[in-house]
Formats: sequence, structure tokens, C-alpha cells
Amino acid sequence: MRVHKGPGRRVRRSHAERTADTRGRILNATIDCISELGFQRTTTQEITRRAGVTWGAVQHHFGDKDGILLAVLEDSFRRFEARLEDLLSARTSLAERTSLFLERTWQHFASREYASTFEILVDHLRRPDLYRAREPSWQARMFRAFDRVWRSLFHDSRLSRARHRVLQHYTISVLSGLASTLMLEGPGAQLREGELALLEATLVRELSARAV
Repeated sequence: MRVHKGPGRRVRRSHAERTADTRGRILNATIDCISELGFQRTTTQEITRRAGVTWGAVQHHFGDKDGILLAVLEDSFRRFEARLEDLLSARTSLAERTSLFLERTWQHFASREYASTFEILVDHLRRPDLYRAREPSWQARMFRAFDRVWRSLFHDSRLSRARHRVLQHYTISVLSGLASTLMLEGPGAQLREGELALLEATLVRELSARAV
């Protein structure tokens, strides 16, 4: 006999769903704190208050504050990868692919998640012993994902592997630099449309110079 759920009856969530929800609330609370208060004023008390959980719950999922911060970095990587994933099937012109690629990549660099990860990384670099001992694998994975999407999108370019690497590093440097400028200028900062357009034109010119 089938049991019909009444209209007001709550559906019981699985343990995995409850775990994911709790972790997500803690990560989002951490990002919110860093974005609104700055890294130095982001305390464990404020994180737990915003997430609506106890410190014991935080310890269960992340161990300590450094564990939360490293998890934020991992989460930032996943968001970055998700933004790029569906571009792998793009089969448009090189100029259109370049535009799409930069649009999605800039969404990541201009996001509050990236701003938070930037502050976390700056703090980690001030503590080299901690950074070496718990260096996250997300960094290498992020660059591999970036390279994978890049090679798939620009598969018809005959540039050397070394030249592709130069263009990748150049792209990341420009976007991270623009994102840092926006962070320094504060809430009233204006998007650098001209700089982004110049980056796009540069990539199209370089990638199509010896394209098939």
C-alpha cells in the first residue's frame, strides 16, 4: 500500500542532504563575513551566528577556522570550474569562443567568492608554515581546469604549447589585476570595459595568428 504525503507534511532529508546544507551555510556565512567585514574581522563567532550553527558543528565539518578557510578555497574552485564546464561543447567562431571564455572567467574573478579567496590566500602567504603544511590541491586543479577548457575551446590554434601557456598566464594576470583594482576602489568602482575589450582583442589576434 502506498502512503500519500499530506500537503503539509515535510519531506525528510537524507543525511547527505543535511550535511551538504550545513556545510553550504557555513561556507556562505564565511564568504559573507569576509566580503562585508574584511578578513581580519571575520571571527568564528560571527561565522557561526550567521550560519545558525554551533561551533561544535563547524568543528565536525571543518575542524577549525583554517579548515573553513581552505574549504572556501575549494568551493571557489568548484564554482570557477562550473562556470567554464559547458563551454567545452562550444563550436562557434574563435572570436565568439574568446568572448564567451572571458565573460565566464571574468564572472569568477569579479565575484565576492574570488574576493574572499584572495584575502584568504594573502593571509596564508603571511603564514608560510601553515601554507606549506596544508597547501590545498585546488590550486593545481584550478589551473588544470583552466588549461583543459582553454585547449578545448582553442583546439584549432597552431600556437606552440609554450605560447599558449604565456597567453593563459597573461589572461589570469590581467583579470586578477582588474579584480584587485575593483576591490581597492571599493563599492563605487567602475568595471574596466576598455581593459576587458583590449584583452579580448589581444587574445583573438594572438590565437588566430596561426589558426587552422
